[in-house]
Amino acid sequence: MKKHDFLPTTKEELIERNWDQLDIIFIYGDSYIDSPYNGVALLGKLLEEKGFKVGIIAQPDWQNLDDIKRLGEPKLFWGVSSGCVDSMVANYTALKKWRKKDDFTPGGTNDRRPDRAVITYTNLIKMAFKNTAPIILGGIEASLRRISHYDFWSNKVRKSILFDAKADALVYGMGEHACLEIAEKLRDGLDYKDTRGICYIGKEVPEKYLTLPSHQEILEDKQAFLKAFGTFYKNIDPLNAKGLAQLQDNRYLIQNRPAAHLTQQEFDHLHELNYQNDQHPYYEAKGPAKALETIRFSLNSQRGCYGECNFCAITVHQGRTIQWRSEASLVDEAKKFTEHEKWKGIISDVGGATANMYGYECDKKLTKGVCKSKNCVFPTKCSLLEPDHSSQIKLLKELREVEGVKKVFVASGLRYDLVLQDKTHGAEYLEELVKHHVSGQLKIAPEHTEDKVLTHLGKPNNGQMMEFCDMFNEFSEKHNKNQFLTYYFIAAHPGCEKEDMATVKQYATNELKINPEQVQIFTPTPLTWSSAMYYTELDKTGNKVFVEKDPRKKQEQKDVLVNKTFKQFKSKSKFGQRARY
Repeated sequence: MKKHDFLPTTKEELIERNWDQLDIIFIYGDSYIDSPYNGVALLGKLLEEKGFKVGIIAQPDWQNLDDIKRLGEPKLFWGVSSGCVDSMVANYTALKKWRKKDDFTPGGTNDRRPDRAVITYTNLIKMAFKNTAPIILGGIEASLRRISHYDFWSNKVRKSILFDAKADALVYGMGEHACLEIAEKLRDGLDYKDTRGICYIGKEVPEKYLTLPSHQEILEDKQAFLKAFGTFYKNIDPLNAKGLAQLQDNRYLIQNRPAAHLTQQEFDHLHELNYQNDQHPYYEAKGPAKALETIRFSLNSQRGCYGECNFCAITVHQGRTIQWRSEASLVDEAKKFTEHEKWKGIISDVGGATANMYGYECDKKLTKGVCKSKNCVFPTKCSLLEPDHSSQIKLLKELREVEGVKKVFVASGLRYDLVLQDKTHGAEYLEELVKHHVSGQLKIAPEHTEDKVLTHLGKPNNGQMMEFCDMFNEFSEKHNKNQFLTYYFIAAHPGCEKEDMATVKQYATNELKINPEQVQIFTPTPLTWSSAMYYTELDKTGNKVFVEKDPRKKQEQKDVLVNKTFKQFKSKSKFGQRARY
């Protein structure tokens, strides 16, 4: 493996290439891991293939200007991202306590990522270089803060991050099309402001764009906040979304229509680029990045999720339409794994946001866009969506047969309701998982058991969970497998009270026969329905909803569920029989 197989991150690498100046420099909040799971590595390799000179400065020191200057100034644009995670989520727990560990930092100590990294990095660039090339924001932190949004950490509604950072534009969602188009237009001396999938600041509302309630209006009226978010949420699909505008002070945040989905050929090609599946030597010298253990030999089979859980940002960032790679592309990538010097025979994951959404979609959605008045699987599955696990069964079998592959695991979570709703292949799929693809534990996420809370979570009721559990246990016994289900739960979500967690505890004890360990306290991340409910204390229809905001009482909700010495107390809800769930 040579340094030239990575994108350059040091001045010495530019000299080795005989490059005087880069076209594009990405500033990134994580270590530089050269993998398709790393957004800027993927974009950088794509741009490099198209003839652009691209470099990366990962985790620059924000205490001085030396680091940000080390590759010089780009000819076309700076790309700024906080990394794979919003910097505030990466730095703080749900109770706003500092996180000591960071899996995306060499050595694992959380001391290399500033709060509000996108703003900090943009300010560093502007201090180091006057009148520099355009600064384009991107990644999850920018994408989920692209309009006025509630910020949990400051407990206030903030303007678009584009205004706070004073950058030139923002690429939202999955940025391959937009980044490449911006680069090509800047190279050719053209205006890039009409590029789909970007936001910019303008003085006027473009023709036929929808106008959201202004920043000032949503500060003064929580109903206006809900209205703005609702309109925004309905306009995130490339086939039927309209452009949006929102007045912030005396100028408008302009959001162009979303970029088109990738074709399968484009999606496959992104994973055929020359990735090293390693940390760049410059950063490896500072220590290993733990995240690499998970992603190095994982296969990203799809993107998007139509689950639309209210607390999850995937819908707004990746979209509601599933895009999946071909079986041939995934098998080819697995074959490349076997040539890696650190290969040990194990593919650690095949999946995406939800593992078992691979290979099927609603035909209507694929041609006309997402429905704006109903969800795909909540409160019940739409009749037009027909779960079909046959493609994933075939894919997993082919991966198992690749020479040099010993085990193929599915570590991504799955939707048990979709398994049961697939009457043709669902049971076969689960048996395949049990026989070959469970690394001790299979993840499912009921999140809660109480219908009133599940409604606010955007999750269907748990009527089928025990049927799935029984099937899993039967198949495990049949194939003599000592493996288990891991259940994920959420505490202190809007609509949830302490008594509701007591009911979950009773159910976990009496029916699941477990003491839950995978329990997280709800964190209101920007641009999710749950965050909107947390801030406004109103549900989607504008009705009042209980929201626990006291950190001590949030912890108590979690403690009710995880404590082994649980004292039963009278719940507002009646604890029903197993059939209820």
